[in-house]
Amino acid sequence: MQETNKVSAFVLGIFIFFGLSSLGYLLGGAAIEYKQYERSVTVKGLSEREYKSDIVIWPIQFTAAGNDIGSLYSSIEENTLKIKTFLEENGISSKEITFASPAITDKSAQQYGSNNKPAFRYAAIQTVTVYSKNIDAVRSVMSSLSELGKKGIVFTGGNYQSKTEYIFTRLNEIKPEMIEEATRKAREVAQKFATDSKSKLGKIKKASQGQFSINARDKNNPHIKKIRVVSTVEYYLSD
Repeated sequence: MQETNKVSAFVLGIFIFFGLSSLGYLLGGAAIEYKQYERSVTVKGLSEREYKSDIVIWPIQFTAAGNDIGSLYSSIEENTLKIKTFLEENGISSKEITFASPAITDKSAQQYGSNNKPAFRYAAIQTVTVYSKNIDAVRSVMSSLSELGKKGIVFTGGNYQSKTEYIFTRLNEIKPEMIEEATRKAREVAQKFATDSKSKLGKIKKASQGQFSINARDKNNPHIKKIRVVSTVEYYLSD
């Protein structure tokens, strides 16, 4: 009886040994397969294009000075009319031209006890703004504005208020095509990496789209916009 129990225990031990060995083998194989499944490569794809702006906002500022406030306003109105006429004669519609109220400074009220008397008591800044979709016409007028300077109009420039702004409004129209291009280029890079590493490129594990950026192509051509987007894609790899 005792001998039979020893044989049974021995047989049971053998089964347990083989069972644990088989389980270890299966778990080890599963771990290796899981690790292989988690192999991946992260790549970036760039889409970059150039487009002409759709809208230009051109503030034209000029200054005037005098000692009589009435005469100063008359001078401002006269110069404003000259600018408006000049713009219309050069292809700018009257609907694209707006006028702000002139900003008048009384210098005598700003002396704060100083004995230095300014040459002119009043100084004025007037802004005429062109808002147009006709980029070429506006840029052509910009280059010939000096003709009005010869007629006595003193223009200002170089400050934030008189900075010309170019706007590109068709981003939503070109987004899908650019995202598709960036994703395609990312896959091309991933495929090259997979080939070089003797791997197979799998499905997308994770993807993210970067922000679209819109900038002037260069400082001499601010009306031409360079638009770019970068897509980041992670692909699975397998042997």
